[in-house]
Amino acid sequence: MRDQLEDIQKHLDDGYSRAQHLNRVELPKRFYRDVAAEPVEGGFMVTLDGRQVRTPGLKVPVTVPAEPIAAAMAAEWAAQGEFINPGTMPTVRLINSAVESGEANISAFRDEIIKFASGDLLLYRAESPQPLVAAQEQHWDRALVGIARHFGVSFQPTFAIQHQPQPQATLDRLAAALEPEHLITLTAMVSMIGLTGSGLLTLGYWHKVLLAEDVWVAAHVDEDYQITQWGEDEEAIARQAMRRVEFDTAVAVLEAMRD
Repeated sequence: MRDQLEDIQKHLDDGYSRAQHLNRVELPKRFYRDVAAEPVEGGFMVTLDGRQVRTPGLKVPVTVPAEPIAAAMAAEWAAQGEFINPGTMPTVRLINSAVESGEANISAFRDEIIKFASGDLLLYRAESPQPLVAAQEQHWDRALVGIARHFGVSFQPTFAIQHQPQPQATLDRLAAALEPEHLITLTAMVSMIGLTGSGLLTLGYWHKVLLAEDVWVAAHVDEDYQITQWGEDEEAIARQAMRRVEFDTAVAVLEAMRD
């Protein structure tokens, strides 16, 4: 459930809050002229005036395994004006998070994904009002059935607010599916979970059970219902738009890793 995001945030900030913070700090001036994405041993890199980019914290050289990711990062670097605004560089920030997390955190990322899936958004249903119940059934039941069939597992949804344990065999099967995944894949999945509140939707997308738009719509069933009751406000619209940019970035990175 959403309170479990506290653990995930140790590794990867929510895109909206991070961008808001970056907008409040003094931005560094652009110090480079030329940007390129180039092949390098082990993958691809981005260069600024011929020098490989490094992460901002640990100064680790950034190498990615897929050319589209390097191209997207290069485009974000090239799009900077007089000042460098990391808030406008979602791919760069996502990859930097992965690189600085390091291979040592792969198992921790897997554990977080399974922990989140075990108390997933899709498993805790409203008993009323009827329009919300119907919306959850429409978008969540199809997702759960598809995921259950794909992995050959079962889930136990509940109407209670107390934690409902899921079958250990189900959690073990989902965990096994994460074993071969690359650090960048896991980082992008953690980002998607942070933006949607659902480990199961994220797993469903990665395993081609669900389309990206299906995931986004299902993740916002509750929020969309509240809008029908209380209307939209500008801050909420801006926050969702920022989250959508981060979501689309995670999708693009996962697609590049899939290819």
